[in-house]
Formats: sequence, structure tokens, C-alpha cells
Amino acid sequence: MGKTKALITGITGSGASYLAEYLVENLPDVKVHGLSRWHSTSSIRNIDHIKDKLTLHECDLTDFSAVFTTLKKIRPDYIFHLAAHANVKVCFSNPLAVMNNNVNNTINLFEAIRILNLDPVVQFCGTSEVYGLVDKKDTPIREDHPLNPVNIYAVSKLAQEKIAMSYFYCYGMKSVITRMFAYINPRRADIFSTAFANQVAMIEAGKQKVLKHGNLDSIRNLIDVRDAMRSYWIASQSCKFGEPYNIGGMNVLSVGDFLEKLKGRSRSTIKSVVNPELLRPSDVTLQISDSSKFIKQTGWEPEYSLEESIDFLLESCRGRV
Repeated sequence: MGKTKALITGITGSGASYLAEYLVENLPDVKVHGLSRWHSTSSIRNIDHIKDKLTLHECDLTDFSAVFTTLKKIRPDYIFHLAAHANVKVCFSNPLAVMNNNVNNTINLFEAIRILNLDPVVQFCGTSEVYGLVDKKDTPIREDHPLNPVNIYAVSKLAQEKIAMSYFYCYGMKSVITRMFAYINPRRADIFSTAFANQVAMIEAGKQKVLKHGNLDSIRNLIDVRDAMRSYWIASQSCKFGEPYNIGGMNVLSVGDFLEKLKGRSRSTIKSVVNPELLRPSDVTLQISDSSKFIKQTGWEPEYSLEESIDFLLESCRGRV
């Protein structure tokens, strides 16, 4: 029968590269394929240490002919769809690029699967941003909470999710839909946790004097990226098709609290100031996950504590600096 084939879109991206690591290190019976664009802005360095264990394909998901040809060649058993323009700040300056990329790459993927008559499990990796601004009385957020995205990135991710659901309802496609809440990811520089840790490392190395930040009042429950990516594999094995599942960490804290924890682990005294350019026109300030549906369905639970995740993040950033 051969090995099970798993395809990861956007494999050189920060989250997808950790998923690739998890699969090659823990599932020897799974052959991992990855898609990346020839002009990708993601770093191939994210997968340099495992690329001999992967089969990589140059494929721009916004090019239907490329998607069709690549899927016809691979014929995957599992597809983990992580490829997206995922920088929320960028969506305010490049809204059309974000919307066109995220929506078109998803409809091309699902339509190619349909036309080729393939039958993979498709894990669509969505985001808690689709909930938008949530009142405190409605937290922790359940999957049945109204969806009210407030920025173009979130709108594009909701459109992707609805495409996945549509192909499940119309064509019986095995769509698994997850909504990931905030995670700690050393390879993604544009999220607040890594931006803070990078600056801490720079200050420790004498290359920067003051840490600059945006809004510190937002509330998050943070999950380690390694736990997040492991959860995607588990979701593909156990979740019901066509239903959304929240996935989030167990620790609730503000962005400011997280910054103080980083300062407390620093080898230097860290001074910080607000940078107005880091403030968003519209910010989703309250993101607390109710992950009980996912946990009940799969038995998943995080393996890493918040402290372990912070240490992992800081050491990774120090290594880069």
C-alpha cells in the first residue's frame, strides 16, 4: 500500500514548519510533502534541518493549473492547509493582496480536489480572529458564538472556512475545521510574543536600548506552537467533518503580563515604551478559548507549560541574535 501521504501547504511558513517537524519525527509511516511558492517570502531555513525527509513542490496556490498538476502527482491522503497571508497588521495596508491570496488559494485547492476526484482529509487551519470583538460576558468563546470579523485578514479567513464547509456540504469532502487561538511561535516575528522576545535578546546583546510595543491590554490564552501543530494531526484523525473546533492554551493573560514575564527572565533590565505605529486601527482585544469541544472529541491536551514555552521562545531568539 505504501506510506500515508500528508501534504502541507505553505510548508516553509512558521507554523507549518513545526507541523512538518512533528510529522517526520513522530510518524515514520507518513510521507510528508510540502508546497511553497517559488517567490515565497517564507524562509526555507525553517525546514533546512528536515528537508532531506520531505518532498517539496514549487506551487503557487493562486495558480489553478499548478495546484491541479501538483495534486494529481501527489494524490495525498491528508492535506493541512496553512498557506495564507497571515500578518494582521499588513492587511490594513494591503487588503486586496490579503483577500485575493487567501480566498483564491483555498478555492483552487478544494476545486482541484473535486475535479481530480481525490478523497483526502483536508485540515483547514483557521483562526479565532473570525470571532472579532467579543464581550467579556461571552468568554470563554465557544464555537457557536456569532462570527463577526473586524479586519480584512479575519474576513479572508472566514471566507476560507466557509469554502471548506461548502465543499463538505455540497460534495462530501472530508473537511476538518479548526480555529486556533494565539500561540507562542519563535519563527514568526510579526506576532507580539516573538517581537517582544527578539527585542529582549537584542537588548541583552547590547544591540538595542528600549523595547517598543503596541497595545498591552489585549487578553489572550497562549498555546505553544509545538502543541498547536500536534493538535492539527490529532484533529485530522478524530474530529468530525464540517464542524468547527476551537484550539487554545490553558493560560489566560494580557499582552502586558506576557511582556512582564519576559522581562523577569531577561539577563538585562528592560525598559519599554509604546510605539504608536504598532497600534492597529481595530484590535481584537479579548480572545479566550473554550476548547472543551476539541478536548472531549480528541483527548488532546497541551504538553508544554507557559514557562517552558517562554523559555523556548527566548532561547530561540537569543540564538538568532
